[in-house]
Amino acid sequence: MSIGMIDTGRIEAMVAQLRATAAHATPSIEKPLQTQQATGPVDFQSALKSSLDQVNQTQLQSQKLAERFTLGDTSVSLSDTMIAMQKSSLALQQTVQVRNKLVSAYQEIMNMAV
Repeated sequence: MSIGMIDTGRIEAMVAQLRATAAHATPSIEKPLQTQQATGPVDFQSALKSSLDQVNQTQLQSQKLAERFTLGDTSVSLSDTMIAMQKSSLALQQTVQVRNKLVSAYQEIMNMAV
């Protein structure tokens, strides 16, 4: 169904995708803590690199989509371009916040008396 120029089907699909991602990211309260961490230890460096690579890929994809839309590619809609740019922006903001928390934690550790 469309309202004016907005395709509500795509909006509903995006909301469903966000809900699925949120449900996947939120650990279940019913599971004991031991079973949630049974996957084994994760190397912090590899987890951080993987996260930064994902943010980079999101940035590159949104940039390519914006370029295609700007050049007049009819297969790219404005709503898809704007959604990709917002995802990219949110991923970058999240990365900056994580970096700020890491710097803050490092500074706290450095100021501890030994």
